[in-house]
Amino acid sequence: MTDPRAPGDKTFGKTLDINDVLRQLPHRYPFLLVDRVLEYEPGKSIRALKNVTYNEHFFAGHFPHRPVMPGVMVIEALAQAAGILAFRTANIVPNENTRFYFVGIDKARFRKPVEPGDQLILKATLERQVRGIWRFATVAEVDGKEVASAEMMVAPGVTE
Repeated sequence: MTDPRAPGDKTFGKTLDINDVLRQLPHRYPFLLVDRVLEYEPGKSIRALKNVTYNEHFFAGHFPHRPVMPGVMVIEALAQAAGILAFRTANIVPNENTRFYFVGIDKARFRKPVEPGDQLILKATLERQVRGIWRFATVAEVDGKEVASAEMMVAPGVTE
């Protein structure tokens, strides 16, 4: 699939709507966890949004008496934001054969539960790229307060 608005195209903005996000990530419902990219700068950072709604599939069992977004889903949302930044930095519009795989996580911390109705702001900063491994510092916030953070690594992969 060729995107007529490739990253080098001047119409390709510093924000991405859901259609742009769908072109940038291989994830789909119920696993797509980025609704919009609020801003990004290739090679530097990204700030994205996940609207957390009560009808998310995981709330049925986590937990029925007090719905809380699982921490691993918050980390996955951060990884997806970092993946978008990696594709933008590499100037790649992915297709069915290209991926950035989540390959490592360090120093993950969860500070506050994420609940239905929250707007999760996902931030990732590219710290370095060495031998095909991209390292990001990530932070998730709700109402300007940090709810989770982690250092994570992604690496490009090609499927045949």
